[in-house]
Amino acid sequence: MVGTMASNGRIRPAFPVANGSKDLTPDSAPVSTAGSECGQVEFTREDVEALLNERIKYKSKFNYKERCENMMEYIKRLRLCIRWFQELELDYAFEQEKLKNALVLNEKHCAVMEASLKNKEEELNMIIEELRKNFESAQIQLAKEQTEKLAANDSLGKEKEARLAVEKAQGGLTEELGKAQGELQTANQRIQSVNDMYKLLQEYNSSLQLYNSKLQGDLDEAHETIKRGEKERTEIVENIGNLKGQFSALQDQLVASKVASQDDIMKQKAELVNEIASLKVELQQAKDERDHHLTELKTLQTEANKYNDFKDTITELETTCSSQSNQIKELQDRLVSCDRRLQMSDLTTFEKMNEFEDQKQTIIDLKSRVEEAELKLVEGEKLRKKLHNTILELKGNIRVFCRVRPLLPGENNGDEGKTISYPASLELLGRGIDLMQNAQKHSFTFDKVFLPNTTQEDVFIEISQLVQSALDGYKVCIFAYGQTGSGKTYTMMGKPGNAEEKGLIPRCLEQIFETRQSLRSQGWKYELQVSMLEIYNETIRDLLSTNKEAMRTDNGVSPQKHAIKHDAHGNTHVAELTILDVKSSREVSFLLDHAARNRSVGKTQMNEQSSRSHFVFTLRISGVNESTEQQVQGVLNLIDLAGSERLSKSGSTGDRLKETQAINKSLSSLGDVIFALAKKDDHVPFRNSKLTYLLQPCLGGDSKTLMFVNIAPESSSTGESLCSLRFAARVNACEIGTPRRQTNIIKPLDRLSLG
Repeated sequence: MVGTMASNGRIRPAFPVANGSKDLTPDSAPVSTAGSECGQVEFTREDVEALLNERIKYKSKFNYKERCENMMEYIKRLRLCIRWFQELELDYAFEQEKLKNALVLNEKHCAVMEASLKNKEEELNMIIEELRKNFESAQIQLAKEQTEKLAANDSLGKEKEARLAVEKAQGGLTEELGKAQGELQTANQRIQSVNDMYKLLQEYNSSLQLYNSKLQGDLDEAHETIKRGEKERTEIVENIGNLKGQFSALQDQLVASKVASQDDIMKQKAELVNEIASLKVELQQAKDERDHHLTELKTLQTEANKYNDFKDTITELETTCSSQSNQIKELQDRLVSCDRRLQMSDLTTFEKMNEFEDQKQTIIDLKSRVEEAELKLVEGEKLRKKLHNTILELKGNIRVFCRVRPLLPGENNGDEGKTISYPASLELLGRGIDLMQNAQKHSFTFDKVFLPNTTQEDVFIEISQLVQSALDGYKVCIFAYGQTGSGKTYTMMGKPGNAEEKGLIPRCLEQIFETRQSLRSQGWKYELQVSMLEIYNETIRDLLSTNKEAMRTDNGVSPQKHAIKHDAHGNTHVAELTILDVKSSREVSFLLDHAARNRSVGKTQMNEQSSRSHFVFTLRISGVNESTEQQVQGVLNLIDLAGSERLSKSGSTGDRLKETQAINKSLSSLGDVIFALAKKDDHVPFRNSKLTYLLQPCLGGDSKTLMFVNIAPESSSTGESLCSLRFAARVNACEIGTPRRQTNIIKPLDRLSLG
């Protein structure tokens, strides 16, 4: 950063700093010049370039006093320029604070918008409830009309039955009439016979006449009865016609009421749809405004990071170095061409020698500038490390990341949304997790929450800077905690044979070896040592030991004793533990495969390959910079804890039962230690188990510690998941010692030659 400040890929010209004058750019803060030697000095890009490209001329190259004075004057101007840049940096820090305040205001505005959206949503719910009530009343009215329709149908059926009865009576009368007609015919025949016998049987004739008159009266009565039946029939037909008219009128009323109610409902529905559409448009506008604010926030953060990050300075210095190297090459080419011209020209030998000396002096000056740029590059790297470690200390010494594994084949996929959810608010996005148990919601907040679809690479990116601290000379500890089958070993070790699913341990080692190689250009040389052990049934086992007898255990007791010791500097040593020097990540991968084969695993009802021990991977880093005579010593501990389990679920018996009891006991001791640290007790029970005693420097010392809490998403593991989240919350609340970098200056007799 020489003479300019980069902002969004554009060159920002320098501005004067004189007696608190205003900036030349609208988005810069006023410059404070109180107590500065450069308060009356104005620097522009041309001034800085001229200052950097200035060549000091001397009257006599053997006058060292004059050369020293000119050099002191040049250095003084460089210091003024550097102080001016420092004040400019303070101005940008002030601008960053203004941007943070603007961010807070935007967040408040977003909260107000969310509250208004909630109010509108409640109003919509009330309107929908009223519509539901209206619809229910319409349904009740329709049911009443249908009931009346059924009653009309019943009356019509009764009338049809009465008509059938009348028709049956009419049929009976017709039969009687036929019979009467038949009798009349027989009577006529008898009358004929009586007429024939009239003379002989007069008395009998008179009686027959009486009988005939009687039959005639009966016939008249039958005719009258038939007439009355026809009248009743016509009346019934008229009643049926009237009932049909009433039925059709009722049907018309029903159709009209249905059409009217449907039209009203459709109108209300259309109005509600329009209102919902308008509300959705307003909601989309609010979301767009929020996205716009988030985009502005990201851009502001990016600009702030650009202003605060010294990587731009390093990049510019590297660019300057490369340009100076190109200039050296160009000057060398010019020197060669000059030599050829000297051979071809007719100049005297004295003139040729003077020109050659001038070119040589220019090369020497350029080399000195390259050396100064390299020194600035080293100082920038030191400042980057200091700022990075300060950021980690501000975040807290014990950080907690939560990772939810995806559902496995055969598990109930429908319960995940009911059991585990993630808040969508801006404050808790990516940091909050909610767990439902017995219709009760439990909310937790951690430094980071990884969803089930998060890849191994995304997880490693979050911890890569913490791994970098081990190369800077800090103690770093990362351990995975959770119930059995929750994905701890997958997080730490990954899936063998799949490069995309490598765990944190292989990725950490790759980063360390790559960074080690890149720091060689800055004069750093590192030595790396690896050890791996497991704690099985409260017994320490060396996983890198080549002695098979030492690896065997009898009832959980190893024939070889591995005692844990902590020295005065907080370093941990395990007696008789195999420690190997490594030169590449391939060697470490081979050792990891060897340790995985020796590690204790077993099958339970909850996990096909359950880790039955605590796995501890330790990488000791020793670095030396011979140019700065600085030495650092860092330690990286990566721990895969055995999973907690309940005997009622795991179904462990025999050796598995003993292993489960030992695992739960050590994890319970870890919980006691965390509880004592949270309460800041004078006595912390580190010695209650081998695990807590081994982790004592990480939990109560000067180490940078990160905990992964792994969660299983199925509903049957809700109880264990809740216990794990509560334990992680206690860990996140612990305050331990401030991390301390292990560095010193190499003594002449203590210098090491590291390859």
